[in-house]
Amino acid sequence: MSSSGDGTAVGGPYPLHSGSAEHSPKRPVAVPEGTSGTESQAVDPEREQVGYRGPTACAAAGITYRQLDYWARTGLVEPSVRAAGGSGTQRLYSFRDVVVLKIVKRFLDTGVSLQNIRTTVQHLRDSGFRDLERTTLMSDGATVYECTSPNEVHDLLQGGQGVFGIAVGVVWRDVEAALSQLHGERIDTGETLVGHHPADELARRRNRAV
Repeated sequence: MSSSGDGTAVGGPYPLHSGSAEHSPKRPVAVPEGTSGTESQAVDPEREQVGYRGPTACAAAGITYRQLDYWARTGLVEPSVRAAGGSGTQRLYSFRDVVVLKIVKRFLDTGVSLQNIRTTVQHLRDSGFRDLERTTLMSDGATVYECTSPNEVHDLLQGGQGVFGIAVGVVWRDVEAALSQLHGERIDTGETLVGHHPADELARRRNRAV
């Protein structure tokens, strides 16, 4: 990894520092066979129609409701489906929101500062969470780096900069497994979808209605 002289990394992996959302360079990402180079991380279309209330998001991400509430109020991880709008309304989180919650939890557990975590989450948000499952987030405790290929991870470790890493794909699958056993809510109707894969249950109901 080299530097452009202005603090911006040239060539992956890239440090996610303050202002990185403005300066992070664009780069090609390895795409599996059978997919196009412009395809974003695929999420089951049915899952996009399912939201998760605060207690469910907490259970899947392994955090407390106090953490969830604080992160939402301070803008660290806000619910993208529905914010709390006063008495009687509850926050509703998307699948990706819960993945980010679990990533934040992992970073906190390893001692990364909240400021660096906030910068990382903002970077992921600005990039539209593209290729999220194929991303590895590495940190030396002071800086968080984004890697999207095994070579980038190797280069970072060889340079002595990466102390630990979070394979987002593993977090993705962990959240997927946890939410499959919990209740979801249809975004369009508010109907509760009982556990055991709420997104699959929604698909089955729609198929029966056809």
